[in-house]
Amino acid sequence: MPDAKTGPLKSISQGKDSADKARFHALWLSDIHLGCKDCKADFLQALLDKVHCDKLYLVGDIIDFWALKQRIFWPENHNLLLRRLIALAGAGTEVIYIPGNHDELLKPYTGLTVWQVALQGHYVHQSPTGKRLLLVHGDQFDAEVCIGRFYARLGDHLYDLLLFLNRQLHHWRARLGYPYWSLAGYLKRRVGKAQQAISRYRDAAVRHGRTQAMDGVICGHIHQPSLSSHGGFIYANDGDWIENCTLVAETHQGTLQLLRWDEGLQGPRVEQEICLHTAELLGANSHQTGLFKTR
Repeated sequence: MPDAKTGPLKSISQGKDSADKARFHALWLSDIHLGCKDCKADFLQALLDKVHCDKLYLVGDIIDFWALKQRIFWPENHNLLLRRLIALAGAGTEVIYIPGNHDELLKPYTGLTVWQVALQGHYVHQSPTGKRLLLVHGDQFDAEVCIGRFYARLGDHLYDLLLFLNRQLHHWRARLGYPYWSLAGYLKRRVGKAQQAISRYRDAAVRHGRTQAMDGVICGHIHQPSLSSHGGFIYANDGDWIENCTLVAETHQGTLQLLRWDEGLQGPRVEQEICLHTAELLGANSHQTGLFKTR
């Protein structure tokens, strides 16, 4: 990890010249899980080479202290990615870090600023359109999502197995020259109990945001990227960098985008878009590198 004595990243390359990058008002990343062997740190580094943002929101589970307690795993690419995120704050990007459950060791320090990264328990983002979006990791909704202790424990074990299979599949696909594809994400979309839990989570997040008189909520936690409108209220989940490799982005013109890194294209593609002026879906286009549409 970065050494407090040496300060934030200064010597590590920031990637391409900022003039060559797609420019956004804000980006949301969560569930990177640095310290976990399933973290796709190299994919996220490649993404950061292609974008510039005024604001960067780290919406929890950036560092996986749970995994590090079980086994110390901190390869150089994880260290470089963490140092790069810190360096962005030093280079002028406003960086807000909202700890989640896997990095809950940082929660007692909310309200402090470390290496120009502001730690917050939650945050309200003001969009260029005037919309107010509540930012939370989402672990506070777990009690409302519970589908029974047996299914919860079974789900934990099955998810670990899915990640193992996902890791093995990625290894062999890479050796055969095929790009990354998430087996875990594919199967989760087809399991009824998983979809039931995802729906309950989304409903809990929407209810909470409405009670706070917000126009939308952006969260992470469940590793299920989503962007949708519910009677004019926006729900966005920026996904993860364990299986899905997704993020949420906001253009300077007031469009919210769900982006997915595509290893084959060596760039992100737009999964879904919402116009913040009207809270209307603009549709999905999974076959283009829509990152560079900044309307």
